[in-house]
Amino acid sequence: MTPEASIVLAAAALVFSTFAVAARMYIMRVREMKDRRIHPQAVALSADRSARLTDTRASDNYNHLFELPVLFYALCAIALALDHVPAWLALGAWLFVASRVVHSVIQCTSNRVMHRLVAFAFGLVVLFGVWIGFVWTWLAR
Repeated sequence: MTPEASIVLAAAALVFSTFAVAARMYIMRVREMKDRRIHPQAVALSADRSARLTDTRASDNYNHLFELPVLFYALCAIALALDHVPAWLALGAWLFVASRVVHSVIQCTSNRVMHRLVAFAFGLVVLFGVWIGFVWTWLAR
């Protein structure tokens, strides 16, 4: 597999992971609202949801999947557009995706903060490293 194909598949894997978290969020939210008889209009605003819903693990994680990963998606798009996708970048992309999947699993289940922190920090370091490496090697071409 080419590094270009690998980086596209890594980005797609993170997208599908986001869809999976969205499905879990929907299921958990609808279940809680039905069980507790919460009218949908009662949670129309984020402040209302925070006050009324007790389990926000999946929705919190869904929001997190649109924070740090934005820098990952930007790197993938830029690397492909510039036709500069070294093999190590594809490996870094998969390491970042793995860290985000682990982070999601932890947050949507046990939500152990220190375990989540380790997954987050690992992904942050990987993403920072691949950005530095990408810029460095692109400038050196």
